[in-house]
Amino acid sequence: MTPTTIEMLLKDALLTAQKSGLLKAAPPEAIPLEVPKSDAYGDFATPIALSLSQAEGCPPRKIAQYLTDLCKTSALFESSRIDKIEIAGPGYLNFFLQDAYWHLCLQAIHREGSNYGRAMVGNGKRVQVEFVSANPTGPLHVAHGRAAALGDAIARLLQATGHTVEREYYINDIGGQMALLGQSTYRRYLSLYGRTLPLAPEGYHGAYIADIAKVIREADGDRYLSGPEEAHLTFFTSQSCKILLGWIKRDLEQFGIHFDNFFSEAGLYANNEVASALALLRTKGVLCERDGALWVTTTRLGDDKDRVVVRSNGEHTYFASDIAYHRNKFNRGFDRLINIWGADHHGYVARVKAAVAAMGEDPGRLHILVHQNVSLLRDGKPVPMSKRSGEFVSLKEVISEVGVDAARFFFLMRRSNTALDFDLELAKKTSQENPVYYVQYAHARLCSIMRMAEAAGVKPDSTPDNVTSDVLLLLKFPEECALMKQLALYPSVILGATEALEPHRLTFYLQTLAGLLHRYYFQRRIITDDARLTQARLALVGAVRIVVKTALDLLGVRAPETM
Repeated sequence: MTPTTIEMLLKDALLTAQKSGLLKAAPPEAIPLEVPKSDAYGDFATPIALSLSQAEGCPPRKIAQYLTDLCKTSALFESSRIDKIEIAGPGYLNFFLQDAYWHLCLQAIHREGSNYGRAMVGNGKRVQVEFVSANPTGPLHVAHGRAAALGDAIARLLQATGHTVEREYYINDIGGQMALLGQSTYRRYLSLYGRTLPLAPEGYHGAYIADIAKVIREADGDRYLSGPEEAHLTFFTSQSCKILLGWIKRDLEQFGIHFDNFFSEAGLYANNEVASALALLRTKGVLCERDGALWVTTTRLGDDKDRVVVRSNGEHTYFASDIAYHRNKFNRGFDRLINIWGADHHGYVARVKAAVAAMGEDPGRLHILVHQNVSLLRDGKPVPMSKRSGEFVSLKEVISEVGVDAARFFFLMRRSNTALDFDLELAKKTSQENPVYYVQYAHARLCSIMRMAEAAGVKPDSTPDNVTSDVLLLLKFPEECALMKQLALYPSVILGATEALEPHRLTFYLQTLAGLLHRYYFQRRIITDDARLTQARLALVGAVRIVVKTALDLLGVRAPETM
C-alpha cells in the first residue's frame, strides 16, 4: 500500500543519502506520516526533514530537496501511484496520490479482510516478550494492569507482522521478600486461633494475607499451631506463593492475558544455572572479589558502577538471578528479547545489558521497555497503592468497575514512558467523552448500517469486489476522502507501532478513524435511493468496519456489534 511505499521510498532515499555523504544519519526505525488537514498539502505528509535538521546541521528544506530528488529516481516511484511530491513550509514533504489509489485501497481491505495491514516483515523470527512478572507477594494492582495490556498488545503486533512470539512471566519466588511473605502469613494464621504475634514492620500487612491464612486453615486446620515458627516458615512461604500465583493467574485470565510460560527463579538455582552463569563470567574476566563479596565489573561495559552478585554472607543478589535468567533466555534460541519492566526498574537497564554483553551475547538483541506508573483517580485524588500497607486498588477491582475493554484501552492510551492518569468515571461513561466507547460505538453503528442494508435488499458483503472504479468515483466528498486516507494509513500505523513498540499509536489512530466515521454518518446518508452510490458508500463504511475490528483486536479489545 502506498503509505508503506512512501516509508520505503524515504528509507531508501535516506540510506542512499548517507552512503553518498549527503547526510550522516542512518534511516530511523519509523518514518512519521500524517494526513494533512488541507488537500492543498497533499494526501500524506512527513516532517522527517525537520526532525533530521539539527543533527545533520543542514537546513530542513535542503534535506527535503535531497529526499525528493532521490525518491523520484527510485525504481519504486514508478509503481507507487504517487502523482507528485512537493516541499512546503519549513521543510515538510507532501505526497499527492493518483485517484485510482483510493479505489485499490478499498478493494484491498475487502479482499484481505482481517489480514489487511498485516505484514511478514518478521520472517518468523522468534521473539520472547516477558511482562508483568510481579512478585507473588500480593494481588496485581493497576500498574501491573498497564504492563499486562502493554505486553500483550506488543505481542499481538509482533504476531501481526510475521514474528513468532512467546509470552513469559518470570516468578521471583525466592529471597527475602518471599521469606517475609511466609512469616506474615504464618502469624496471620496464628491470629485465627487467638494467638497474636506482631507482624514485622517490613512484612506484609494487607487484608489479603489473612485471606491466604484462611485458605491454609480450611485445608489443614490447626496442624501448624505446635512447634517453633521456624519449623513452619518453609511451608507457609511456598503455600502463600502458590495461592497468590493462582490468584494472579486468575486475574490475568479475566483480563484476557495468556502466557505461554511461567518461569520460576527458584528453578534457576535448582538447575545450578546461577552458579553456571557466574562461572561463565569468571572465565570472561569480569568477576572480582572485594570486601568479602563477589562483584561483576559492569562499569567496563557501560554501567555506572560495579554490581554485587554474591554478598559477603554468601547470599546471592537478585542481579545474580537476572544474569542466569537472561543467559537461559538466549540459550533458548530467541532472536530477540523484550522485557517490560515497571518504573522502579529504570536503574536495572544498564546493568542487565552490561551483563548480557559480558556473557558474550549481543545486548542489541535485548530491548527493555520501562513503563511509568498509573495514577488511579477517585474524586480527583490519587489512590495510594502500597502493597505492604494493603492500601492499594487491585487490577481485579478496576476490571470489575470499568470492564476489561475500557481498562485495556485506557492503559494503552499513552506512550509507555509517560505517566498515566486513569479516570475511572470517564472509563464508565457511555458517551463520546469516553474514548473506548466512542470507538466501539463506531463498530456497532457500522454493523447496524449493514443490517439495515440487508433489510433493504442490499447485500453489502458481496458488493466490494464487484464495485468498479467508476462506481467508487462517486466517493468524492471531502469527508469520504478523509476516511479513505485514514484507512490507507493503517498498514503503516501497524508497522510503526511494532517497530517502536508503541501500541498507543493504535488507540490514537482508532479515535481519529472513529471521529471521521461518526461525522460522515451525520453528514451523508449511506443507504440512498441511488443504488450505485449506496454500493460505493457501503464499500467505504464496510472497509472502516473491517479496520476498526482488526485494530481493536490488536489491542485485545472487543468490537461489539450492538451497544
